[in-house]
Amino acid sequence: MIRIWAPDGIDEITSGADLSALIGDALAAGDGGVLDGDIVVVTSKIMSKAEGRILHADDREDAITRETVRLVASRTNAATGRTTRIVENRLGIVSAAAGVDASNTPEGTVLLLPEDPDASARRLAGDLRARFGVDVGVLVSDTLGRAWRDGQVDQAIGAAGVHVFEDLRGSIDSAGRELSVTLPCVADELCSAAELVKGKATGRPVAVVRGRGDLVGALDLPGARTIPRTGPTDMFRKGYDEAFADGYDAGRSAR
Repeated sequence: MIRIWAPDGIDEITSGADLSALIGDALAAGDGGVLDGDIVVVTSKIMSKAEGRILHADDREDAITRETVRLVASRTNAATGRTTRIVENRLGIVSAAAGVDASNTPEGTVLLLPEDPDASARRLAGDLRARFGVDVGVLVSDTLGRAWRDGQVDQAIGAAGVHVFEDLRGSIDSAGRELSVTLPCVADELCSAAELVKGKATGRPVAVVRGRGDLVGALDLPGARTIPRTGPTDMFRKGYDEAFADGYDAGRSAR
């Protein structure tokens, strides 16, 4: 059985805050305690705040440009005049606005993603393991959209001490057939499940997942940086309009 809850006791986070101590205190004070195999899911926003990833910028678009490695697609809403950019950021994540967030930050500032979410997750997991004497995993979550589907879900952008994939390839299904490509991204699944109890406006930026201790392992397991499908394996490298324009230009040049 899987149990997921969000502990109380984590107030507004400011630059330089000791997240390990704050999260550890909240976990220790909660009814659930901390057990071997627990997975702690932390909203990236509080990690960014603690790491001082707040940028004073009146123009969010400039911050998005600085965080962008590659433009995938850009669309302007005719009714509002607002432009949405889907980009690959420096972490290899393809998303809207490069992960730059202007919500729940002081006026005139924007919040950038953690510099290295996997490293941040490893530090936190190491501190929690040392404090409680049990093996726990840490996932850092952020809200991202999905190609071909409306709405957003929380996904993993950082991981430590957790297997981000559950490799079922080579196993046999209930009909006796061998599974050849089944590779669930359990890190994303756990982050989405954790968001159901954290919420966006509850003041509970951390959740604990209990019941999947089989996914918890060494701190040097591959992190969430292995999840984005970019580079040679990216089958959808550009938006439709951008790909069409490139093809059109290439055809004209070949004449």
